[in-house]
Amino acid sequence: MPRQTDVRIVDASITFEDHPFRTPLKFGGRVMDRHRLVNMEVTVETRNKKHAVGFGSMPVGQVWAWPSTTLTPDQTEAAMTAFSERIIRLIDGFDEYGHPVDIIYHLSAEYHHSAKVVAERQKLNEVPPELAQLVAASPLDAALHDAYGKVNEINSYNALSKEFMAHDLSTYLDDQFAGEYLDQYTLREPKKRIPLYHLVGALDALTDADLEKRLEDGLPNTLGEWILADGLTHLKIKLNGDDLNWDVQRVLDIDRVAGEAQAKRGCSEWFYSTDFNEKCANVEYVLDFLHKVKEGSPQAYDRIQYIEQPTHRDLKSHPDNKMHRAAELKPVVIDESLVDYDALLLAREQGYSGVALKACKGHTEALFAAAAAQKFGMFLCVQDLTCPGYSFLHSASLAARIPGVAAIEGNGRQYCPAANKVWARQYPGMFKLTDGTVQTELLDGMGLGF
Repeated sequence: MPRQTDVRIVDASITFEDHPFRTPLKFGGRVMDRHRLVNMEVTVETRNKKHAVGFGSMPVGQVWAWPSTTLTPDQTEAAMTAFSERIIRLIDGFDEYGHPVDIIYHLSAEYHHSAKVVAERQKLNEVPPELAQLVAASPLDAALHDAYGKVNEINSYNALSKEFMAHDLSTYLDDQFAGEYLDQYTLREPKKRIPLYHLVGALDALTDADLEKRLEDGLPNTLGEWILADGLTHLKIKLNGDDLNWDVQRVLDIDRVAGEAQAKRGCSEWFYSTDFNEKCANVEYVLDFLHKVKEGSPQAYDRIQYIEQPTHRDLKSHPDNKMHRAAELKPVVIDESLVDYDALLLAREQGYSGVALKACKGHTEALFAAAAAQKFGMFLCVQDLTCPGYSFLHSASLAARIPGVAAIEGNGRQYCPAANKVWARQYPGMFKLTDGTVQTELLDGMGLGF
C-alpha cells in the first residue's frame, strides 16, 4: 500500500568546488594534490504535498575510483563529473513515489547506460567503471536520504523499518534476508564518540628529518606532532605493496615514532590498519609482510587491527588471489572490489573476512553492505575518500549508526582542511580532536543527522 511518508523528487541541482591539498597524498603508487567536490541538492515532495530539501556531497576521487592506465586523471575526472550531471537528470523522467532505497535501486539500473553515453560523447577508450559510477552518483543518493528524513521530520536511519519501506531486504539481496529490514542492522541513536583513523601516507613526514619545508599554518607537520595534538590512537598506514622491505620498515618506523609520542602522553594502547591499495601480487606477499613485521616488533604486529584490499580489485579475473591464510592472522577487508552484494559474496568465497564501508559508494549500497556483513559475521570498518566537510559528516553518521564499527577514517582535516571551515564552526566536536575521537552524538538531527 502507498505510504504517506513516500516521496518523489521534484527538483535537483548540482555544483562543484575545487580545493587544493595542503600536502600531497600518495597511495597505491599514485599521488593526489587536489579535490573536486560534487554537491547536489534535491527537493522532494510527499503524497500530501510537503516539501523539503536534502544535500549530498562527495569528492570525485577519480585517482582511486578510476585508476586508468590509458586516460589521464583530468580525463577521468571530467568523465565522472559529466556522469554526475547526467545522473541528476535521470530524475526528469522518474515521477514515482517511494522510499529513497527504492528510488536509488531503480535509478541505478540506468548507471551503466549513462556511463557508456558519457564515454561516447567524450570520445574515451574506456567506459567509467562501476566504482566510478557509484562515487559520481553518491551525492544524489545522500541528498535523497537527507531530504526524505527532513520532509518526514525523522532521522533517516530511523526510517528503515517495515513502517517506512515497502520491501524487505530479500528484494535487494537474497532470500537469506527474507522478512528482515535495515532497521535490524542499524542503531536508533548514534554512538556518542568514535575513534578516528589518522592516515599516514607514503609521503607523509614521520619526524622533522623527513621535512623538506615546514608549513607554518598552525597544523602539525609530522606524525609525532599529529599524535600529540589530536590524541590519536588509530593510524592507517599506506604501503607500496611491491617493495616488501620498504613496507616492513615503514611500519616499524611508524611504530617507533608513535611509541615515542604515545609515551609522552601516557598512552599504552593504540592501533594500526595497513592499506596496500591492491598493489600486492598475491597473498604470499601479505604473509611475508606480516611475518617480517612480527619479527621486527611483536608489539607493532599486535597493533595491526586489519589489512585492507591487498591485491587487485578485479576479483573475477584474479581468482587465485585468495585471502584465507592471511585472514587467519588478521581481518582482511574488501574495499575497491566492493561495488554490490554479488561482489561481497565473491569476496567471502575468496577469503576476505571484513568489509570496508564507504559513503562514496552510495548511502544505499553502504546500508546493504553493512547488513550483509553483519549477517555473515564479518569485520566492519568505515573509511572515507579524504572526505572534507559535509561528506565527512555523512561518512561519520554512517559509522555512528552501524553496530560493530569501532573506528572511522577521516583524513580530510589533514590534506584538505580548507574545505572543512564552514562545517567545523557548526560541528567543532567532529573536526577538532583532542582525545583521538569524534563526537558523533552530535549527528542526531533530522535527515542524515546534521
